[in-house]
Amino acid sequence: MDTQDIPAELKSYFASSHIALALAGVTADNPLLLVNAPFHQLTGYDAADVVGRNCRLLQRDAENREARAKIHAFLEDDRIGAVRTTIVNFRKDGRPFVNLLYMSKLKALSGEVRFLFASQFDISRSQPELLSAYDTELSRTLSRLSPTLAESGIVIEGSLMTIANTVATVAQAKLTLADLDAPGFP
Repeated sequence: MDTQDIPAELKSYFASSHIALALAGVTADNPLLLVNAPFHQLTGYDAADVVGRNCRLLQRDAENREARAKIHAFLEDDRIGAVRTTIVNFRKDGRPFVNLLYMSKLKALSGEVRFLFASQFDISRSQPELLSAYDTELSRTLSRLSPTLAESGIVIEGSLMTIANTVATVAQAKLTLADLDAPGFP
């Protein structure tokens, strides 16, 4: 699958979004097909760096055991429509950050998964009100994206309930941040 298979409406939506978005294929190793400008601002990687590669390149050598388990379950189980987890990622320049990753499956009307949709947010040092604003924007994105995708015969899986739990997410990020700031961590 290549970027020509991505509906024009979806490409346009990505280009206009104010939050970091990525789109991956569902072929072997789920290669990234599309990233937007906020993704580049967050990670330092532009499309030429990441398209065709799996987004795990952002993890480098970080363990991320719990996050990886959640992501693998999401990818392997058709009943799981969306996942949200914190995961340690690294910017292109090597600086670590705690990424609040949201992933959802985009399905054709036939039920076949066509794409993997993802949004990223750096919660390493953010204030709870910024996370709340991001949650609101992600909810708007998903709400606006649904009719846009429907025009192309694609349905977004998962629910907005996956976005809930801001307080718990911030607490988890603070614990992860303490680990990142520990001596010996790059």
